[in-house]
Amino acid sequence: MFSVSIQDEIYSVEKNDDLTLINGKSIDLDIEWVSARKVHLIRDNQSIEAELISFEKETKTIQIRLGDKIASLQVKDRFDLLLEKMGMNNLSAAAVKDIKAPMPGLILELKVKAGDEVKKGDVVLILEAMKMENIIKAPGDGTVKAVKVKLKESVEKNQVLIQF
Repeated sequence: MFSVSIQDEIYSVEKNDDLTLINGKSIDLDIEWVSARKVHLIRDNQSIEAELISFEKETKTIQIRLGDKIASLQVKDRFDLLLEKMGMNNLSAAAVKDIKAPMPGLILELKVKAGDEVKKGDVVLILEAMKMENIIKAPGDGTVKAVKVKLKESVEKNQVLIQF
């Protein structure tokens, strides 16, 4: 069982074998995968194609194209629903404390300094590893407390780079 939020409407979805229940009501839905990102749906003799546009893993938000319309869905599995029921659903919104190096490398660019305000997704630095540039982004909103590395400095995996 999982739930799907579409424009502030919440739907409970259960899938067992060939039976699909939405808000407790059985629906007849035929699904045929066209490709890894496209699916063909038939319901009540109506055909529609759905295409995955984007998926944000952290928030479990999916953007899909249904025919000529685009919809944003937020999916919650049984574990998300259980955490929500226990009042533990805001743990991911906790303040970010620091950014650690995902791999050993060399600091090519520093985009922030102490005191800077950053938003989720802002580029904070560029790390070169194995001759590839890796863009490191802020995982959440916050204020930079300290930059623990210098330009052209070599860093190790899990070394603290920036503190918030």
